[in-house]
Amino acid sequence: MNNSHLIFNTSIGVKKPENYRNKAQSCPFCDRDQLTDILDSEGPMILLKNKYPVLENAYQTVLIETDDCNAEFSTYEPEHLHRLLRFGIKHWLKMEESGRYKSVIFYKNHGPLSGGTIAHPHMQIIGLYDLDCEAKIEEEVFQGIVLSEENGVRFTLSNMPRIGFYEFNIEMSDSDYVETFGKYVQIAVHYIMNHFQFKASSYNLFFHHIDGKIYAKVVPRFVTTPLYIGYGIPQIPNNLEGMASEVKKIYF
Repeated sequence: MNNSHLIFNTSIGVKKPENYRNKAQSCPFCDRDQLTDILDSEGPMILLKNKYPVLENAYQTVLIETDDCNAEFSTYEPEHLHRLLRFGIKHWLKMEESGRYKSVIFYKNHGPLSGGTIAHPHMQIIGLYDLDCEAKIEEEVFQGIVLSEENGVRFTLSNMPRIGFYEFNIEMSDSDYVETFGKYVQIAVHYIMNHFQFKASSYNLFFHHIDGKIYAKVVPRFVTTPLYIGYGIPQIPNNLEGMASEVKKIYF
């Protein structure tokens, strides 16, 4: 039988630093001289083992995106944006190809409602030894209203969102990184943080590798609807076409 749940180690979890709400907590990623178990680095980016591996039967790493604690993904200069995504995708796929894991998760939290605990820009790459992270993912959640398409990269607004409401998708071939992919991901994040109809301070960025394609899904985060929590029912808003038109007007 396939495993469907991860075990969270609470004795480690209570020790994790948190500085979204606890402003007195120093940033562990800013004190670079104290970082340990570094796996790779490139410029200001550092990949290292997670000091607080709360997930059992998993290999957890953290990708520190920058040495600027106040930076934010939507405002990165193009050079750093593409360098970061190339670096992250390279290590994610390398872990997949190693054969050590049943699946590998690559994602980013930002903001107090994202599920993250540290504000300093970072991503996580996690190898799962006996759980398939894509087992419950249907292709339809990456389809939607096309916002832009160029250089083999497609940017859509989901019309069958996985959790519900508003989700942006960016799709490219896994054969090579295309800078249009990074541009579209950044546009989705920038729209959420600056033009979204509901004031948003949090989002998640999820990466998926399915059937020769790499997908990025960008999701604004608010309090999750009880219909999804209790019954797993996603909701589709009736203003998707209007939002799609707004995104096109602002960015394209």
